[in-house]
Amino acid sequence: MGADDAHGRLPFEHGELTPRFERRIVTIAPGRSLPYEATVWRDAIVVVARGVVELEAESGTRHQHGQRAVFWLDGLPLRALHNVSNTTVVLIAVARRR
Repeated sequence: MGADDAHGRLPFEHGELTPRFERRIVTIAPGRSLPYEATVWRDAIVVVARGVVELEAESGTRHQHGQRAVFWLDGLPLRALHNVSNTTVVLIAVARRR
């Protein structure tokens, strides 16, 4: 059905994944930050399910990604992830099972 199912949910947000994959939900409260840890994001595709997350690079530059954005955080030179919205940011990370 494309990017959303009939109920408006994001791909792999609900339901079962094949046994080769695992889903992790990461939340960041409004106004809070999460230090970047490369191992948390290893091999994962990340979707912003709710809110706006701002990625801060080690250089200090920042880039915002809103709801339904899809990106990769593995191996990037990041310092932190920030919640710049007034709602809890919900990130869904899907990666091969370790």
